[in-house]
Amino acid sequence: MPAIVIAVLAAGALWWWQGKRSGSDEGAFRTVQIEQGDIRVAISATGTLSAISTVTVGSQISGQVTEVLVDFNSPVKKGDVLARIDPSTYRAQIAQGDAAIASAQAVLRQAEANLRNVRADFSRKNELGAQQLVSRSDVDSARASLEQAEAQVNVARAQIRQQTANTQTTRLNLERTVIRSPVDGVVLMRKIEPGQTVAASLQAPELFTIAEDLSKMKIELGVDESDIGQVKAGQGVSFTVDAFPNRQFRGVVEQVRLAATTSNNVVTYPVVVTVDNSDGTLLPGLTVNAEIEVSKREGVLKVANAALRYKPSEATQALLGEAAASGGSGNARRGMSEKLPKIAAGLRLQPAQQQVFDEALAAMRAAQAERQGATRSGNGSAGGPPMMMRSGSAPDPAMMAQIRARMRERMQRQFAQFRSTLDDEQRAQWDSAMDALLNSNRAPLYLLVDGRPRRVMARIGASDGSSTEISGDFRAGDAVISGERAASSAR
Repeated sequence: MPAIVIAVLAAGALWWWQGKRSGSDEGAFRTVQIEQGDIRVAISATGTLSAISTVTVGSQISGQVTEVLVDFNSPVKKGDVLARIDPSTYRAQIAQGDAAIASAQAVLRQAEANLRNVRADFSRKNELGAQQLVSRSDVDSARASLEQAEAQVNVARAQIRQQTANTQTTRLNLERTVIRSPVDGVVLMRKIEPGQTVAASLQAPELFTIAEDLSKMKIELGVDESDIGQVKAGQGVSFTVDAFPNRQFRGVVEQVRLAATTSNNVVTYPVVVTVDNSDGTLLPGLTVNAEIEVSKREGVLKVANAALRYKPSEATQALLGEAAASGGSGNARRGMSEKLPKIAAGLRLQPAQQQVFDEALAAMRAAQAERQGATRSGNGSAGGPPMMMRSGSAPDPAMMAQIRARMRERMQRQFAQFRSTLDDEQRAQWDSAMDALLNSNRAPLYLLVDGRPRRVMARIGASDGSSTEISGDFRAGDAVISGERAASSAR
């Protein structure tokens, strides 16, 4: 019995010692490592597939449908007959018009005969009047009769033109009794049946819907207003449809439309995506779950988002204060001096330009070293002490704007001579890169160095929801604090 007790006590002591050792090894902080890899930023949206061009075929005339020659999914060519409407009414109207034209022509011939007679009578009386053999009033009366006869001829000719035009309109309506396809395509919808009467009084009734070409289709996605600023034409899109859950399809953003829609206080913008459907797999009307790839960063430093959300406790802030006092500032400036050579490398500088850049960069680094030395010695004459904020506190927007303004002014002054050596294209590229560098978001990271936390400002880049691109005074493999363990578990 005592042996059993001793064994139990020994096992308990071993368990306690291992737990203490494990807790000591783990330390007071939870950490993640900075990694080097790719970050793909995508925006999720839903939409509906449709044909790029859809034509609605209607009827310009009223009547009873006698034939329907196509059905759903029927392929058609431009000019193919789709349906016919009873033409008997229009044929009767054409016969009536032809008879009216013949009557008007007879009236014209009668008026022309009367005109010839009146013209001859006027000619005779005009000659006799010149010889004073008839009175002047007889001549005037003959002239008036001539003008009346000419007017009657003109009226008869106008009536012929009017009847001809009316008949031509009826002939056009007769041609419209045959409904033809205006394009090559596929019939998506048929809305009429033989024997049905269509009435085209105020607007043309819709008879068929034809998709012009299903080998190329489009998706209209609804993108939230918070994401629309990242979407540009030409970006790649991957999407799935419920009909084919095991397949992934690709498309390209063609257009970002400005016609915003609001539903339940949510504002969305339509984004049109073109899709190659050469194999005919995709069907109009399918619901699409899409991801728009707005950014892809390859080979960058990234860290888990938990590290960016970490806020140090009061005890950790005290340790951070000691680290800052021992000379832990200047990370942001050092990070910038490391970024500038990469920006310059993309400008394809000439040797003379490269020399001016190297001189400006060396002067910048020397000034940084001088300011850091003055900070360590407590002397504020070398540009003043750095503007610091309490560890763990949120950055003040006004203070950050002031810092950016000072850094912009200093950079413009230090690299003014180098910028003057650039051509227009290089200068525009340099200015754009500098704006992106100075306006980039920054956030504190807390590195764990020799068991102690050290605060480092990091520039924040793209994020895929779980990891975020960072740049600054660190490298892949560095341990970053993502949380603190309870005191009991750290003992």
